[in-house]
Amino acid sequence: MLHRKLYQICQDKLDVCLFLRDQGRWLEQVRILDIEGDVVTVRYTTDDEDEIASWEEIIRIDNIGSVTRKLSTLSKRHDSAMLIAEDCPESER
Repeated sequence: MLHRKLYQICQDKLDVCLFLRDQGRWLEQVRILDIEGDVVTVRYTTDDEDEIASWEEIIRIDNIGSVTRKLSTLSKRHDSAMLIAEDCPESER
């Protein structure tokens, strides 16, 4: 099941976050480039205090513990009221 979902994310060219079980760490804003057998090739960028680095990593599907995707963001610094359509259901406001 995970293999099919990863393939779909790869085809859709979506950025996701991956949790690597064996290393106990999250990779953020990952682009899945290729899936071949049980190996996934990913690309991501890290931003340290003094440098920005781009990484390409090969990961076994067995080592992927979780995949998340950010659906939306809203700046906390936005001063004006959020615009809501009049026909928006109350439960979604």
